[in-house]
Amino acid sequence: MQINLANEKEKSIEVKIPLTTTSGKIRIKKRSSILDYGLPYASRSNPFLQNNYVEWQIGYDIHKTNKNFNQTTLETITFEAYNGKNKSLYELSEYLYYFSKWNIIKEKELILLKNYIISINDDNLLNEHKHCQIKRTHPNKKEINGIKFNALTIEYPQLVYQFGKFEIIAEVTIREKQRAVGTQPMLYFCFPITELKSSISLLGRCANIKEIAYFVFDKNNYFIILEMLKIFGMLSPSHKADTLAIINTVLRGYK
Repeated sequence: MQINLANEKEKSIEVKIPLTTTSGKIRIKKRSSILDYGLPYASRSNPFLQNNYVEWQIGYDIHKTNKNFNQTTLETITFEAYNGKNKSLYELSEYLYYFSKWNIIKEKELILLKNYIISINDDNLLNEHKHCQIKRTHPNKKEINGIKFNALTIEYPQLVYQFGKFEIIAEVTIREKQRAVGTQPMLYFCFPITELKSSISLLGRCANIKEIAYFVFDKNNYFIILEMLKIFGMLSPSHKADTLAIINTVLRGYK
């Protein structure tokens, strides 16, 4: 998502969060607790409630051919991604860059993060880890409405990480790759709508057409950025390589 304001004086980053999109990287959902399954929520026709939250499939890079390339504020700061393409810092890596530049994130913290990610063996990455495998039961004969089926159950693992005492979490969902063999971990950043900054309180009203609110990273919650990168670094070999390349790019700014 696009940075609305990077405030060096206040050491804060304000990120635009669209409230009415039904597809894409941001979705408004509802659930009774952080461990429940979230359901889509029509914010234009239903008022916001305490159990509404934002599900954001957050990323860490962007290529110049992407239609949203103009959303990054760091188009000239690039790294070589796992797939060999030069990509610009965007979203999570963008926030990492600014907080490092402002000396909120210390060089030592990045070095520790880098060494932690390096230490993870490939068989402990989530795409291969024994606790993160998709499970399929053996088929059983079932007759439904006079038709005989082979019925089986498929279980998709989901990991939930809570950031301290906050109701702000990271969700990792394991799915099959769409265009290749194997599994693909996907990372979502989720937080209650009460964490959003808005000129008018969201609770008790519907969203306006194309309404935007803002999530703020600052000195009090910047640690979320580091912990999200730590989780990204353990998703798969490509995520691990990309995360290390991003950290090395940011570390060069300390020299």
